[in-house]
Amino acid sequence: MREDLRELLRLALPVVIVQVGMMTMGVVDTIMVGHVSALALGAVALGNLYFFGLAVFGMGTLMALDPLVAQAVGARDETSVALGLQRGLRLSALLSIPSSLLLLTAGPILRLFGQPAELVPEAAGYALRVLPGVFPFFAFTVLRQTLQAMHRLRAIVLTIVLANVLNAFLNWIFVFGRLGLPPMGAFGSAWATSISRWLMAAGLLALAWPALRPYLRPRLPEAGIGAPLWRMFLLGAPIGVQYQLELGAFAAVALMMGMLGTIEVAAHQVAINLASLTFMVPMGLAAAAAVLVGNAVGRGDPAAARRAARASLVCGAAFMAAAGFAFLTIPGALAGVYTGDAAVLRLAAVLLPIAGVFQVFDGLQVVSGGILRGLGDTRTPMVVNILGFWLLGLPASVVLGFYTPLAARGLWWGFVVGLGSVAVILLVMVRLRLRGQLSRVTVDAPPPVAGAESSAA
Repeated sequence: MREDLRELLRLALPVVIVQVGMMTMGVVDTIMVGHVSALALGAVALGNLYFFGLAVFGMGTLMALDPLVAQAVGARDETSVALGLQRGLRLSALLSIPSSLLLLTAGPILRLFGQPAELVPEAAGYALRVLPGVFPFFAFTVLRQTLQAMHRLRAIVLTIVLANVLNAFLNWIFVFGRLGLPPMGAFGSAWATSISRWLMAAGLLALAWPALRPYLRPRLPEAGIGAPLWRMFLLGAPIGVQYQLELGAFAAVALMMGMLGTIEVAAHQVAINLASLTFMVPMGLAAAAAVLVGNAVGRGDPAAARRAARASLVCGAAFMAAAGFAFLTIPGALAGVYTGDAAVLRLAAVLLPIAGVFQVFDGLQVVSGGILRGLGDTRTPMVVNILGFWLLGLPASVVLGFYTPLAARGLWWGFVVGLGSVAVILLVMVRLRLRGQLSRVTVDAPPPVAGAESSAA
């Protein structure tokens, strides 16, 4: 177990750094435009929400590389690694087209959802200017997932550090108008984001070229065949839908919080930001679990797959238990880092202990999803997500938030119901899958038709 934990942490810690680094870029954008005006801050927040609402499906779909490449690496199947990488880049280009087109509709869509009239033009302009960064954002995801599956993480960490430095510098220039340029406010932040995303993709390709070159050169004709590319999309699409639904459930609670009042929205933002920060650790563990389990499946070692799954669940639960303890014992001190408003601080200190209750559930559900992804099962987490969040969690939030005196607390207790049910069901599914026969996932041949062998006989 100790060796399994060491191997997991060697892989997970750099992934966590990358996750936090990607969050930091958004934090820097917010801080920079926050010093311009409330309008600019609102436009960036709304524009970013719209961008990620569209991009999360493509990002999740490209997670199909986790089982495909990780299992190929475990099997020492160099051709399949190359095919996975080259198909992933093609798929990222294809996914960029609808995402980019939908970014052009930001204005009408935001008006349709009743967003403030003064914010819509700025937010739509922000969305238009982050459009050039859609393809490099997806391409970076492909390169990152491939390198993670190969246990090559140094270049990813270095790229994120450099991208954060460049993003902060470009924000300083474009937002405030330095070095002879006019101040561009929210639009300047969007240009900084797009340029930084190109650096992330190009920089990672350059820094990791020695590791990636054998899989990019020569180009394989099979990588352009439509049927395997379509099967790769079908393998990853449930992950994209799962991410979209999960984001939608949390966004729905945020919108319901707005129906209760401004103080409730502000307190929710403080508490959910802290919960999101702790979530980065089990999310990194989930990525590492997907790789290690996938590697084990590829080399035909089910015992190693089970040990990697066990280690990742133990680490995820232990960290989130510690985070939950902090949320339960010092909620006021944690919320005080974000705000000095007495009313907001008081409500945030009430919401954070509820987050402390669901921390372990949140860690277990995301790590379980990573384990299933490494096994090649991308549909089960999607189905469980629909059941837990949309059929149990959100109705519980509505009932507790609007039909009991709990109000904002009731909306958050719905989180506990949703995350708890998802975690329990996924843990059961992980146990069942690991007990069964483990086999590699492939997109190069259609899955066998049930009964075909007996018919042929």
